[in-house]
Amino acid sequence: MREDRRARRAAEIEDAAYAVLEAKGYDGLTMLAVAKAAKASNETLYRWYGDKSGLFEALIRRNTEGVLAQLNECKGASAAQTLDRVGQVLLAMLLGPRAVALNRAAAADGSGVLGALLAETGRGVVGPWIAGVMQRGIAEGQLGDHDPRQMTERYFSLLIGDAQVRRVTGAITEPTADWIAARTKAAMHDFLILHGPADLDAGGAKA
Repeated sequence: MREDRRARRAAEIEDAAYAVLEAKGYDGLTMLAVAKAAKASNETLYRWYGDKSGLFEALIRRNTEGVLAQLNECKGASAAQTLDRVGQVLLAMLLGPRAVALNRAAAADGSGVLGALLAETGRGVVGPWIAGVMQRGIAEGQLGDHDPRQMTERYFSLLIGDAQVRRVTGAITEPTADWIAARTKAAMHDFLILHGPADLDAGGAKA
């Protein structure tokens, strides 16, 4: 029960931290500001997260874990069906307000430390998961026999393109569910042309 209470309290603190980050940026993401917003003690934050960088890492991990929880619901689906679901989940997350706040903080960090942390804790976790889907699709004959890591990079490129950068810079607003579905469908169409076996049509079904 104690662990459950701590998990709930951590979620409340991290929600408050995201609110501070979105409103004030990384410079304003102080442990004291988050403690006040979450109605927690400063000592609790330092004990649980170590420092500001530890808190930032926890925010990234929470975003990533939320995505993985949704992706793990795809068990039993075909590789093509899973990738379609992956695309919609990823775009919703990457172009949502929390990811935008994280990426803006990383972009403003001249040291590159936050960017490296974001890459390692975010894409560094989700990428291998997707590569595993690629490998399964190859084994099951749903995808062509190519390097799963290269296939994953191609998938990211087709799916995300410059949308994430444009969202972070404010060139576009948060997309609608219809926009995300249409972009994912277009990315899957192009991906299967490049990496599907000869007898797999662009809709993900055997010809």
